[in-house]
Amino acid sequence: MFARASLGCRWWGLLFIAGLTLLFAHLPASSQFTFNEREVKSAPSKLDKAGVWALDFRFKEPRLIKANVPGRGTRILWYMWYQVVNRTGEPRDFNPIFELVTLDSPGVFMDEYLPTVVEEIRRREDTAGIQDIHDSYAMSRMKIPPSKAADEAYPRYITGVAVWDGSAADAKGRDPNVKDLSDCTRFSIFVRGLSNGYVLVDPPAPGLPPITRYKTLQMNFKRQGERFSVDARDIVFEPPAEWIYRAAGRNRILATDKEKEKEPAKKP
Repeated sequence: MFARASLGCRWWGLLFIAGLTLLFAHLPASSQFTFNEREVKSAPSKLDKAGVWALDFRFKEPRLIKANVPGRGTRILWYMWYQVVNRTGEPRDFNPIFELVTLDSPGVFMDEYLPTVVEEIRRREDTAGIQDIHDSYAMSRMKIPPSKAADEAYPRYITGVAVWDGSAADAKGRDPNVKDLSDCTRFSIFVRGLSNGYVLVDPPAPGLPPITRYKTLQMNFKRQGERFSVDARDIVFEPPAEWIYRAAGRNRILATDKEKEKEPAKKP
């Protein structure tokens, strides 16, 4: 009798697992892989003008990956998996500029166009191949479709990844006098392009042009653990994320290559 009961429990357990498998298999792609994800809703600012819009932003804490970069060799790179959702009612351009600013060892690192690294990230983050992860250049070549009110239960998330090569090493090895990303314990990531908002402010000195500040999302993080650790748990988000108006050092990213400019625009 005990054996029958044991077999019965095992049978019901197998049915339960099979049911969960079927359930997750029929969920939309945006509903899968939601662990450790955070979402920042668009929010108004006192500096906003009429007609300013912003996309919602969903992200995971930055992670590290070891990958081969053509011409540079094997590197430890940092990346951020993210998604955007457009609740503005119209298709929107998204020309992402991701700027990582270290705080304890001051430095600025820009998102780079590294296709081979992005492919490695796709294999790690999207084993089922259903998220269609875009690099920043591909993201800038498409319109972000709107999610309508009827889609609110399953909004249309477009998935991307930003990548930073913060290594101070070159062909001769690491320069001990130069800091890189592995040395930092606190940093911020600024995301520009999520909004069309901007303001002009007075120049820093007479005779100089006015400064343009863009509506930008700021996220702060701390890093713990050993210097060369690639454990994703070592990087922790420090809320809240904030919408600010911030000057940017460059107006365009990733689209300066003339050959790339000839490529047709991509659709989501």
